[in-house]
Amino acid sequence: MLRNFLFRVVVLASGAMAALAPSGPASAQIAIGETGISFTGNALVASDYLFRGISQTRSRVAYQTNLELNHTSGVYIGAFVSNFAFVGTDARQEIDFLGGYRFSFADFSFDLGGVWYIYPGYTRAPGQFGLNYAEGILKVTREIGQVTLSGLLAGSPNYFGSSGTGIYVEGGVDWRTGFQGIVLGGRLAHQSIERNPRFGTPDYTWWGLTASRDFAIDGVGTITGTVGYYQTSIDRSDCAPLNGRGQDICGARAFGSLTFKF
Repeated sequence: MLRNFLFRVVVLASGAMAALAPSGPASAQIAIGETGISFTGNALVASDYLFRGISQTRSRVAYQTNLELNHTSGVYIGAFVSNFAFVGTDARQEIDFLGGYRFSFADFSFDLGGVWYIYPGYTRAPGQFGLNYAEGILKVTREIGQVTLSGLLAGSPNYFGSSGTGIYVEGGVDWRTGFQGIVLGGRLAHQSIERNPRFGTPDYTWWGLTASRDFAIDGVGTITGTVGYYQTSIDRSDCAPLNGRGQDICGARAFGSLTFKF
């Protein structure tokens, strides 16, 4: 029973909503009086929910929202909500709670925080592992002219599905081309897992290429359109096998999304 469950599920999370989604201009900040606190948010519809190269909705449309409160000190808290589809579970939502501290030093921008991933509505059967887990994340960015370089390190002492220590490393580059407001992006990353059979895949590398553009609508807000291509190093046979066959959620795929920023 345990092995069947572990093979039926694949890692699911948001990575603070930026580990997988292509980078884009930040949402507009709405000040809350003279408190030093501002509010940001966005809503997104996408062709898929991809997290670190793996589909979380089994190649189906994803609907997501992200809300955040920021203080001028650099402290922030927020939440992310998405639909998802786990084979072999009855959970259909993911809610992430995040918080951290942002600051700048020597031309670098730092974001030090953590995320608590929960899956409300999940019924844990005997012999199965819980889905909830926590992860610490450090992100560093540096702007050089029209190029933004980024690095991300994330770690969990007990990753998704009680799969033990999980370490994630990502490097990225975004180029504001200056042509029609188009931003080109690239990501290369590696995910390691202590207990691979419980997680459902071997350690793997993924990469992605994206193109995005903002469309401002007077009196409404900003809509960002993004298209991308993603691929992992996971063979089909090693992708969360179910009944002896790998699932089609780790392979190469195109991606498209529309994000409304408010």
